[in-house]
Amino acid sequence: MPERCIAHVDMDAFYVSCELQRRPDLRGLPVVVAGSGPRAVVTTASYEARQYGIFSATPAERARRLCPRAVFVAPDFELYRARSKHVMSVLREHVERVEVVGLDEAYLDLTGFGRPKAAARRIQGAVRDRTGLGCSIGIGPNKLVAKVASDADKPDGFVELTAEQARERFAPER
Repeated sequence: MPERCIAHVDMDAFYVSCELQRRPDLRGLPVVVAGSGPRAVVTTASYEARQYGIFSATPAERARRLCPRAVFVAPDFELYRARSKHVMSVLREHVERVEVVGLDEAYLDLTGFGRPKAAARRIQGAVRDRTGLGCSIGIGPNKLVAKVASDADKPDGFVELTAEQARERFAPER
């Protein structure tokens, strides 16, 4: 029986990336997608805004103080759902078993693929080519390891962790 191989696809700054496709003039600027109410929080922030300490769930008022020159954009979930459908359709063209776990992430079961790493690289390229959006992919023997691997080298990351590498990485200090 082939060893299990799971990939986690995590879109890079997905909501901001969707907005930048619509407004390319904002590329390179600190862009924050957030509501405007008094209790609004950041939905996501561009990598330029993250340099100021602005991340998802940061209160919008705090984000404004951290980076007064940031461009704030109201979320457009209709756009994000449409873009997500497109991304997921690209994934399904390459892999039969896709588990969608949010608008911007999914697990792919690559068990049984002759060259799962090469397949994942093709998928990463196909997502970029077909949607114009970047993603990071983590590969591991299970969902947890794959998820951690996808977060390890963003944006446009590609990290594979074997079971042994995961044990070494997460083993308690002695």
